[in-house]
Amino acid sequence: MDRERLELFLALRYLRARRKGLFAMVTTAIGVAGVTVGVAALLTTLSVMNGFQTDIQKKIVGAQAHLTVYGSMSAEGRSHVEKTLLADPDVAAAAPFVLGQAIVNSKGRSLGVVLKGLDPKREFAVNDLGSNLREGGWEGLAAGTTTGVVLGVELSANMSAPVGSEVVLVSPKSVSTPLGLLPRMQRFKVVGVLHTGYYEYDATTAYTSLEAAQKFFAVEEGATGFGVRLKEIGRADAAADRLREALGFGYFVRTFKQMNRTLFAALKLEKAVMFIILTLIILVASLNIASNLILLGVEKTRDIGLLRAMGATPAQVRRIFWNLGLLIGGAGVVGGMLLGLLLCWVIYRYPIVELPGDIYYLSRVPVSVQIRDVAAVTLSGLLLSLLATIYPASRASKVNPVEAIHYG
Repeated sequence: MDRERLELFLALRYLRARRKGLFAMVTTAIGVAGVTVGVAALLTTLSVMNGFQTDIQKKIVGAQAHLTVYGSMSAEGRSHVEKTLLADPDVAAAAPFVLGQAIVNSKGRSLGVVLKGLDPKREFAVNDLGSNLREGGWEGLAAGTTTGVVLGVELSANMSAPVGSEVVLVSPKSVSTPLGLLPRMQRFKVVGVLHTGYYEYDATTAYTSLEAAQKFFAVEEGATGFGVRLKEIGRADAAADRLREALGFGYFVRTFKQMNRTLFAALKLEKAVMFIILTLIILVASLNIASNLILLGVEKTRDIGLLRAMGATPAQVRRIFWNLGLLIGGAGVVGGMLLGLLLCWVIYRYPIVELPGDIYYLSRVPVSVQIRDVAAVTLSGLLLSLLATIYPASRASKVNPVEAIHYG
């Protein structure tokens, strides 16, 4: 029997021998159960947070685009930007828009909004607005129309402006009249109510035709930006860098993550903090493993002395205890993984936790199990279990064989 197999054999023998004592068996079971609970809690929490992040990203991309290009563009500049975008190998589609701030008035109520002028057919190629309409239709925003507007569902509710009603939009840009400078105002008919699932857009954004926005903001046939859909969303950063260089000075290219930098940074920080906090559960369970191995070292002092007398080195004794810790911790990690994956499946399959749709825009808790999280949780559990063996293994390896046999 080679050295590695002998050390593992002795570790298994010591572990089986402990089952004869009720106290030893209970403490070992507690150590395994602690690691199991910690690993399961960590994996389940990370998977739920991944689910929320994936859902938020999907809603943001569905309301915006993979990339957004900003810049003041005349008709000629708009044509140049469009050709540059479509010439990029990663770009699948591009749609011009006019974006500006306005005030919407309806039934004595006023709110500040973002007004986006778009060409529906082209816009639907870069995001999911076309499939998010709750009421009405996009026909009122077709090319050549200048009086239709689509409101976000929250904005429509706040303004008491359902489909068929009229609202007045006020531009911050003034227009010269015989009476002096007056704010530009235009009456629009609500032709649709949009539900993107992302509160910020549903509560603050109104959509009209590209021609209507050009007239309202006095940008003639130009645009203020382009929405861009990529062939692969994972290429967003590389494509953005390349387009910045190709477009040159005066244009700004932002990925969907850069457009929502604060939100994604908060989600990333929250996930990291939760990982650290829940890892403490595994750490506490690992301390139980350490105390378990210390007791085992005391119980097996005579056996360790005999091994040393037969030629076992201190390093071999340490490895026996390392194997013991990994066996106990490994059993907990495997059990925790199975329990965590089961919990994730149950949460995904059954509506155990129902969320209020008016707050979260979700009916159930989203779950997304990612391989890198499974690997991180597994390695964390095994590493903490191994660290818990350092002191007991060192203590056992320093046993004097003569004293251990004589007094053990």
